[in-house]
Amino acid sequence: MGIRRLSKPLSEFLLFQDTEGIDAVVPVPLSPHGLKSRGFNQALLLSRHLSETKKITLLMDVLRKVVETSPQVGLSAKERTVNVKKAFACTGKIPGMNVLLIDDVMTTGATVNACSRQLLAAGAKSVSVLTLARAG
Repeated sequence: MGIRRLSKPLSEFLLFQDTEGIDAVVPVPLSPHGLKSRGFNQALLLSRHLSETKKITLLMDVLRKVVETSPQVGLSAKERTVNVKKAFACTGKIPGMNVLLIDDVMTTGATVNACSRQLLAAGAKSVSVLTLARAG
């Protein structure tokens, strides 16, 4: 429960970013198993606060994690890329939209790159990435 309560104050750090021209906010999704195990999607919590505060559309169902992957912790950059290569899919079209993809932590960028490829294939004009922290 403590982590959920921290999502709003932590997301305040994201509010300092320039979001001019952004049409929609998209959180990096968890797999159904990951969501059930954790009980919440931390990227969605961060995205929701940013979306509400900045008055930007939140698209929380346009991107899905369709493959259960191994945890990224301890994997090399190459292994991380392979691990998530086909893990995500778009459930709809987002033609011409400038999308802001939100995740909590980025290490090598493998996850956000895999998600970005799917969003661009679904018609996004551009994908910008915003994370709360950078690891590694």
